Amino acid sequence: MINKSYKAIIIWVVCTATCLNLSVGIYANNGCNVPDSLKGTFWDPNLNIDIRVNDLVSRLTLEEKVKQLVYNAPAIERLGIPEYNWWNECLHGVARNGRATVFPQAIGMAATFDDSLIYRIASAIADEARAKFNAAIAIGNRGQYSGLTFWTPNINIFRDPRWGRGQETYGEDPYLTSRIGVAFVKGLQGNNPRYLKAAACAKHYVVHSGPEALRHEFNAVPTKKDFIETYTPAFEALAKEAKVEGFMCAYNRTFNEPCCGSKYLLTDLLRNQWGFDGYITSDCWAIVDFYQGHKVVETPEEAAAMALKAGVELDCGNVFYPHLITAIEKGLLTESEVDARLKHLLRTRFKLGLFDPPACNPYNQVSEDVINSPQHKALALEAAEKSIVLLKNANHVLPLPKDIKYLYVLGPNANTSEVLIGNYYGQSGDMSPILAGITAKVNAGTKIQYKYAFLPDRKNINSMDWVLGDLPEVDAAICVMGISGLFEGEEGESIASPTKGDRLDYSIPHVQIEYLKKVRNALKNKPLILVLTAGSPIDMTEIEPLADAILYAWYPGEQGGYAVGNIIFGDAVPSGRLPITFPKSFDQLPPYEDYSMEGRTYKYMKSEPMYPFGFGLSYSTFKYSDITTNSKKYKSRDNIKISVKVKNMGQFPAEEVVQLYFSVPSAKFRTPQFDLKQFRRVKLQPQEECKVEFDIPIEKLYSIDDQGNKILLKGQYKLFVGGACPLARSIELGASQWVESSVIIQ
Repeated sequence: MINKSYKAIIIWVVCTATCLNLSVGIYANNGCNVPDSLKGTFWDPNLNIDIRVNDLVSRLTLEEKVKQLVYNAPAIERLGIPEYNWWNECLHGVARNGRATVFPQAIGMAATFDDSLIYRIASAIADEARAKFNAAIAIGNRGQYSGLTFWTPNINIFRDPRWGRGQETYGEDPYLTSRIGVAFVKGLQGNNPRYLKAAACAKHYVVHSGPEALRHEFNAVPTKKDFIETYTPAFEALAKEAKVEGFMCAYNRTFNEPCCGSKYLLTDLLRNQWGFDGYITSDCWAIVDFYQGHKVVETPEEAAAMALKAGVELDCGNVFYPHLITAIEKGLLTESEVDARLKHLLRTRFKLGLFDPPACNPYNQVSEDVINSPQHKALALEAAEKSIVLLKNANHVLPLPKDIKYLYVLGPNANTSEVLIGNYYGQSGDMSPILAGITAKVNAGTKIQYKYAFLPDRKNINSMDWVLGDLPEVDAAICVMGISGLFEGEEGESIASPTKGDRLDYSIPHVQIEYLKKVRNALKNKPLILVLTAGSPIDMTEIEPLADAILYAWYPGEQGGYAVGNIIFGDAVPSGRLPITFPKSFDQLPPYEDYSMEGRTYKYMKSEPMYPFGFGLSYSTFKYSDITTNSKKYKSRDNIKISVKVKNMGQFPAEEVVQLYFSVPSAKFRTPQFDLKQFRRVKLQPQEECKVEFDIPIEKLYSIDDQGNKILLKGQYKLFVGGACPLARSIELGASQWVESSVIIQ
């Protein structure tokens, strides 16, 4: 029998603004007031959260406590507490839960180099999440993917382009990853002083980036230097600066311990050093790996106890933490340790307002008309346009004129939504394939032909081909190809991958390259525009010479087709930048399983890449000049103030991503050849000039020695400002320019 007071409160918990008039009219005008019988209890929203949490935990049996430590936490009917499912996704839009705006995949968002844009995207996602949560509760849907605790963002470092899940990340650079990640978390969680709009989660902690096939048994052992310099900065920034609500520990081992069983990672570093005070969840079914994959314990009870004692509050995989009761009976841990973990979890639910009367929480008023609204579609379009990278534009073939007479669009990726969505996606009623975006831009009198043309991964069965015969008559051809989430992604999801989602073959399917050669021959000297879709770098060595212009579209989201059309026909100017280095071949890289950063990324790669980090062309050119610093010599507590003039020398209004890199004095340990420290997006009209300013605390210029210590080297520091990593100078990539200076740190 449910106590009458708690029965009344169930109505408050489950109702949203759409159902307030059904049963709680007598309380609707009381705001956060509760009946006298509930005052002083966990249902009282006027009490401090810790008091409420402690009160609730004190009312639970051990069995009830343990059941609340799993991702699909059941209802506690005797207290009027409904069920809650912690597992929800919103990597680039509310995912796996029906209608939502689909923004560009995470790697595409990183390519915008625009953290203010990412903040707006995440805020829009949170609005849709709240609206969907409110609507789901109204129809009694409390299932998986319908909640408010989102296991996003993925801030692992995309250290090697073979990793199929690199598309979920913000690229190879820890500073860029930190800035995009912090902006996403702040946008998702909102700025209400009392409530979280939604709860973000930093994953996968830590040193986790493939091989995907080995993730349940792999031991990632970076050097202490690389651990501190590369793998942890984004996680530290999200814990300290963004105040992210959750952390997800990874499947693999790091420094020989399972990440979800490491006291060093979860307690000593995360909680004690970084001050993290949210909840920690295991990756899903990671605890079983303790005894099946890593083989560090022999029984489920030992695995569950190891994870909980290390710091894991939530078991994603509800078959392991139920063993905690037996573990307590065996003396492997105590009930008070269970209480401590549960309190972290419950605090998050209280911060989301899940135990408060609906009238208390303004987010309960978010209605479903925000879902895939015109404003959010426009935001998705802006993001897609800013994410697309122009890699080549020989003889300024782009933009094409809208009154072009005859245009041919071909390729397996031209007329499919599959290449828009990447992985961890929602569904939109307004997906725009690239063909649709192109068709929408041209003159009504333009003749457009479209053909699938060739199978994406094997030879055409029918040897006849009407496309090639028509191509000599066209004014331009647009070939859309590449890969999709069928070829790269998470273990078990990429059904066309023979290597569980990883890309151990760097090229796109060979048949695509062969067909592109045929198209090039048939076109003669007519323009060939190549649009490539992928979530990671691909081998461009054979492709690049064949095309006059190359657009790298990533997985650009629901408005991606319109974005491509706008760029091809000049209604938008490309401004995306590569968040990851494109090597010429995998032979330029260390072995995939090697977690040392030596030889990797723009910081340490010794050979010449195909395209460097930060690279991307525009329809305009930008001139950099007059770099100045506020001094030439600095001490450790000073700030370097840098200014540079940037001028749009072209005929198009355009945005430039101004990037600031440093190189440090030589040391006894390995130091980066270049290191991104800040970036700015500026929009300039033709012939307009502006001054861009940077302010760098000297303490941000520390180096990491071989023992993982932060060292401020003394001597000359070189600084570079330009439109890409300075590596691009050595390979003469188009319009990229730089200015440089130097300062002395005493």
